[in-house]
Amino acid sequence: MSSESKKAGRPADAAKRKAILAAATQAFFEGGFAATSIEQVAADAGVSKVTVYNHFGDKRGLFAEAVGAECARMREYFTLRQIPSGALRDRLRIIGEAMVAFLSREEMIRFDRRIAAETEHEPEIGAAFLAAGPHRMKHNFGMLLAAMAEAGELDLDDPELAAEQFASMCKGMGDMERRFGQPNDPEYNSKRIEGAVEVFCRAYAVDKCERK
Repeated sequence: MSSESKKAGRPADAAKRKAILAAATQAFFEGGFAATSIEQVAADAGVSKVTVYNHFGDKRGLFAEAVGAECARMREYFTLRQIPSGALRDRLRIIGEAMVAFLSREEMIRFDRRIAAETEHEPEIGAAFLAAGPHRMKHNFGMLLAAMAEAGELDLDDPELAAEQFASMCKGMGDMERRFGQPNDPEYNSKRIEGAVEVFCRAYAVDKCERK
């Protein structure tokens, strides 16, 4: 086969891979891992089973890719279009608000429930989700806190631990309550975030007297 023919086939391969991932994501997160078959995914994507296996290896590999793709898509909802400016407390508040808004999305709640249910039978599924989603987001937030520390605003030894602490305080029991069917409470979310900013600054801010 000529190099021109190979190049011509690449867009088609990318389109097939995208179609397979879209079909697999819908099937996995609506019906679950066990109920999803490679045959059905192939049919929904308009490709052969062989094509699915060639791209993803097996059903577990396909699920891991679907989880990674969905996490990447959802992370787009948790992007700050630009690094917040202003006082440290204001910046932390903006980050906390973005974080809680992301976790409060009904889509994210359903996704979290599905992953938790599947992990009970397939622990590797949970590991794939954590690596592609929460752990990556914690690392990125930790890098931002490390930059704040280098700028002399924070005094901390472990940026990722500090990121985890701040996120946990902002969430409180809110994510657990939503997972078990309780309605989102924006007013109480704001109280949690304000409290998280206050505690975090008292623990790590170089200027302990800075106020909002």
